[in-house]
Amino acid sequence: MKYSNDEPGEPALDRRIDRRAFLARMTAFTAAASMAAAAAPRLVRTANAAPVIDDGAIADEVRPEATTDLTELTISEAAHLLKKKKISPVYLVQAYLDRIHKFDSVYKAWNTVLEDQALAQAQDLEGKAHRSPLQGIPLAIKDNYYSAGVPTTANSHIFKDFVPDYDATCLARLKAAGAIVLGKTQMGPLATTRATTPDGVITTVNAWTPSAPSVDPGGSSTGSACAVAGRMACSSVGTQTGGSIVNPSNRQGLTGLKPTFGRNSLYGIIPLTYTRDHPGPLARDAMDAAIMLTAMAGPDPNDPRTMGLPKLPNLIKAATPLRRGVIRFSTRLGIIPGYTDGSSDDATARKAMISTFESLGVEVVEVKMPDEWDLLTGTAFNNVRLPERTEPFLTYLKQDVRLFGVSLGSWMQGLFMSGDEFLKGQRAKLILLKRVLTQLFSQCDAVVQTSPNPFDGIGLPELALPIGFGTDTQTGLTVPLGAIIGGLPYAEDRLLALAAAFQSVTDFHLQRPPDPAVSAVSAFSAQAELRLGEDDVVALSE
Repeated sequence: MKYSNDEPGEPALDRRIDRRAFLARMTAFTAAASMAAAAAPRLVRTANAAPVIDDGAIADEVRPEATTDLTELTISEAAHLLKKKKISPVYLVQAYLDRIHKFDSVYKAWNTVLEDQALAQAQDLEGKAHRSPLQGIPLAIKDNYYSAGVPTTANSHIFKDFVPDYDATCLARLKAAGAIVLGKTQMGPLATTRATTPDGVITTVNAWTPSAPSVDPGGSSTGSACAVAGRMACSSVGTQTGGSIVNPSNRQGLTGLKPTFGRNSLYGIIPLTYTRDHPGPLARDAMDAAIMLTAMAGPDPNDPRTMGLPKLPNLIKAATPLRRGVIRFSTRLGIIPGYTDGSSDDATARKAMISTFESLGVEVVEVKMPDEWDLLTGTAFNNVRLPERTEPFLTYLKQDVRLFGVSLGSWMQGLFMSGDEFLKGQRAKLILLKRVLTQLFSQCDAVVQTSPNPFDGIGLPELALPIGFGTDTQTGLTVPLGAIIGGLPYAEDRLLALAAAFQSVTDFHLQRPPDPAVSAVSAFSAQAELRLGEDDVVALSE
């Protein structure tokens, strides 16, 4: 195949890495999980230097609609206005705080709003030289990221009074780049369901359907997604173990990026599983996701999973098409069997997406799934993660099972899984990874998916992007439709290049939900309390 779009000497990183090395790496960390590595003590307090982010991340111009409503700005556009001093950090932060005050009683996206702290930080940036595209950018942080001096609850009974004395590494790096933390967002209790109280009362709604709390807003990073989609933050961070970056992004019209396992440090993030947790951004477009990941990524001596990885490529450059409608890296995009079957809204949007990619010069190929795909990706594969998350919290289970609230059943399931089931599951995971690397990716460079599983379970990167709109079958309301594209180890640059090229000729990523009407606010407030049942917990569990 002729890769005519690749710049000389700069192919995508996935063409320059040894796939066997990644397989060996995941084998080692799978073994480490059985040796209580997840409970490793805190090792080193490190100062996080400001990450270097290519100035190409700053937009050359700003859309007219974003100049009249600052909460419309992408990170890239806001950086343009901040650098040229056409707006001030205080003005930008206040615009988001105003929306939080006005609408969060409906959206219920926030656990803690740090109004005084955010305004003080913005004030401190007034008049200072602009040194980073993230300087002065208001962010939403999922409430399982340690935040120094700020409650970090994971929406759980266990951590309801927990106030850490240091920041999670990813958060520290964002702050070192000059980002401003608006607050901590609602999430699924201990990252196991959509956002609810510890006892299962639904809180955060889908920003596109605020009058219908029953509409699925995604996974446990619901609050982070809703904060961005509802224009109460410019961008956000979440975590994914079973889909909670890509699913909320798809459900709420965002561009979410779950990086390769180990690309971002998990130090200072309340754990779910040692071998499947991934921190990452939920952003408005590919460039914003690239900016966020560039700041967050890198080795951390406190997290051995981050050490010895290939150097992060220039994600900003990757997220910049060679020109409008021309993808930076020539790519074979794999289409899985049945992906466009039927006449549903999803199928229609998927067909249109594929047609658009073909018009961009992407080679679209139908792929055959690896041997024993259904067996290796079934319920047993997903459930084998449960003992990993139960083990670090065993003390709390022995103390009082009521601490686990609505998600107790899945924690108990992990407790009672036999040792032979766990070991077989770990072996199956490595067999699956090997077959994906050798069989699936011998046919393509990236592949569309209908689910975040199994790529999150085997540590491969995934990107979610909006591809259209459809009608929710239960409510008749308009909702965003999204796609998930998976890649080879460390292929974040290729995934961003695909999304950026697609977004250069489409505008789905620029659509925002309308503000909740007063009638919608009243309807939501008057509704009876909605609570997750045990079946919902099993279905939504991370």
